[in-house]
Amino acid sequence: MKAWAILLATCLALPAWGIEPPRYADDRAGSGLSHVYDGGWEFFVGGGVAAFDCDGDGRQDLHLAGGTNPSALYRNVSAAGGVLRFEALDDAAVALPDVTGAYPVDIDGDGILDLAVLRVGENVLLKGKGNCRFERANEAWGFDGGDAWTTAFAARWDEGRDWPTLAFGNYVDRGAPGSPFGTCHDNFVFPPKPEGGGFAEPAALNPGHCALSALFSDWDRSGERDLRLTNDRQYYRGGQEQLWRLSSEAAPRLYSRRDGWRRLNIWGMGIASHDVNEDGYPDYFLTSMGDNKLRVLTEGAKRPVFGDQAGKRGMTAHRPYTGGDILPSTGWHAEFRDVNNDSYMDLFIAKGNVEAMKDFASRDPNNLLLGHPDGRFENVGEAAGIATFARSRGATLADLNLDGLPDLVVVNRKVEAEVWRNLGAGTADQTVPMGNWLQLKLRQEGGNRNAVGAWIEVRIGARTLSREVTVGGGHAGGTADWIHFGVGTAERARVRVQWPDGEWSDWIRLYTNQFARITRGQSQAEPWLPPEGEDGS
Repeated sequence: MKAWAILLATCLALPAWGIEPPRYADDRAGSGLSHVYDGGWEFFVGGGVAAFDCDGDGRQDLHLAGGTNPSALYRNVSAAGGVLRFEALDDAAVALPDVTGAYPVDIDGDGILDLAVLRVGENVLLKGKGNCRFERANEAWGFDGGDAWTTAFAARWDEGRDWPTLAFGNYVDRGAPGSPFGTCHDNFVFPPKPEGGGFAEPAALNPGHCALSALFSDWDRSGERDLRLTNDRQYYRGGQEQLWRLSSEAAPRLYSRRDGWRRLNIWGMGIASHDVNEDGYPDYFLTSMGDNKLRVLTEGAKRPVFGDQAGKRGMTAHRPYTGGDILPSTGWHAEFRDVNNDSYMDLFIAKGNVEAMKDFASRDPNNLLLGHPDGRFENVGEAAGIATFARSRGATLADLNLDGLPDLVVVNRKVEAEVWRNLGAGTADQTVPMGNWLQLKLRQEGGNRNAVGAWIEVRIGARTLSREVTVGGGHAGGTADWIHFGVGTAERARVRVQWPDGEWSDWIRLYTNQFARITRGQSQAEPWLPPEGEDGS
């Protein structure tokens, strides 16, 4: 393609108004959502939120960890484009104490999302029964929830298996002599039974270095999903960040220096993955205390040789940007999402002092980093209106009112969770769209119905936006269902899917500003319309 044609196509993918932040409205009052993550030192970490559709109406409902308070489930009853509204649901199976977080995943392949609930104590798998009802499934599925302090989770499907492999990352070993320092608990991987229908005996990942986030990801696009663990150096001795190769035919193997793995020591708390440099491979943003990282392949995909580009791209977010505190920040949940639909991915980072660590900021507002066409990121948290000084932990960026703009829910330690509605370029009285968008769901036959491990490509002009479908990462919580793409001014896009087994779909042409389901083997996507809200609007 000639240079002028490439320039024109790129310009057509840019927003007409320039790179500007969206504005957010505080919808806590009247939202119906009232929840606090509380507890002593075992709940300094955790506090995750899961966003997923548990009643099949297309809206993402919320599960919030409570620490010493019971965890809570909220049905999303927001009208399309309207104020965010939820109703609390009473389900004894869900209202568990000592919960640090949860991840939505369809474990048994019945088309209904289940919950993997992480706890200080026994972890619990909750089978989704539809209509936001759940039942305990540990015994039915042969799952031993153990008695560890669990803070991380990830899932993947291996080829030929209808049930997933589950990874649980654990923190301090509370029962070890001399706890807490230097006494990190082993992590565990639960493979499916060869005959299906549940889980085999777990394999220990040893040594454990106090994992706070876990993610299965195809870092080299080989079709194999390796397990990345980010670890809190506050408690380990001689540890580092980890990448594990897991195979059904061999014992778990830790990547080492001879493989090209570079030693990295951080206060690892959260993982967010995205192809930031648009080279076709996922990059990994790791939150820490005053030292956030963006890990990018530096020698191609033959070996896991990762370097850091956080400073180069303006992503360190290492000190508060408002509030008067100059001490280093503490990062927790991180999540990539195009919040202004300009086709350039943005990044949210939840911030907050662990408790009262005097060497780190006590007034530490959450970051919203806006992506620019040149690859830089710019903090716009204050301009977007989300700069508060609670000790934040988990969060989710999800389009909760189905208007194409990602909203924000943040779980805070010891104070109420925050509910932020994305107004685009508008005000609390009127949302004004920013850019065009697509939201997609994938479906295929077999146990892995939601195609975890697939890659989605969206072509707009001369650019290709890509996304890996994963379960895990963040900090103690994740999002399922609609996969959001901002596409700028593009009115049409072409979409294709690389399914988990490596097979590519044909290109599918779609108009933008719509929800659509893509089913494997079908040449067209199925459009979907949002339901009416509780007020019938």
